Amino acid sequence: MMKAYESYSDIELLSYLKAGDHLAFNEIYDRHWEKLYQQAFRMLRDEATTLDVLQEIFTWLWANREQVQLNSFAGYLAMAVRYKMANYIRHGKVRLDAFKKIADESLKELNTTVDSYEVKELQTIIEQFTAQLPARCREIFHLSRSAWLTNPEIAERLQLSEKTVENQLTIALKKLRLHLAKHSHLFFLFL
Repeated sequence: MMKAYESYSDIELLSYLKAGDHLAFNEIYDRHWEKLYQQAFRMLRDEATTLDVLQEIFTWLWANREQVQLNSFAGYLAMAVRYKMANYIRHGKVRLDAFKKIADESLKELNTTVDSYEVKELQTIIEQFTAQLPARCREIFHLSRSAWLTNPEIAERLQLSEKTVENQLTIALKKLRLHLAKHSHLFFLFL
C-alpha cells in the first residue's frame, strides 16, 4: 500500500525525511520547488543560476536531513533561497545588478516572510532613515518601496523624468546601505 505523502503535514514529512524516506523528500520538493524557483528567478533573472541555487538548497536539505529542525518547510526554504542569493552575490557569482533585485524583493517580503524582532527593528531603522531624506526623495522612495510603483509610474505621477526618479532612488538606496552598515547585524536581512 502506497503512503499518501501529499496529505501529510510538514512535520510528518520531516519525520519521514529524517528517516531517509526518498518519497517524503520528493513530496517536499514537489510542494515547494515551483514557488522557490519563482522567488529566486524574480531576484536573479538568470535560469542557470536559479537552478544551481535550488539544487544546492535541496541537496543540502537531503544531506543534513537528520539535523533539520523546523515547523514549516515554506518559510525555511524561502529564507534559504534568500541566504543563498546573498552568498552568490557576495562571492561574485551573479551580476552586481542582482543585488538591487534582491534588496527590492526582500523589502517586499519582509512583512510576510519573517515576523521577528530583527525585522521589526530593521523596519524602524528604515522608517527613521527615510524620515531624514529630502521631501522629494522621501516621496519617491515611499512610492517605490511602499506603494510598489514602477519608475515610469512614479515619474508620471510626480511629473518628473524617469531618469530623475532613478537617480533619486539610487541615491536613497546608497545612503540606506551605508546607514544599515552601522547596524551590521541587520544588514544581512536587507539583502
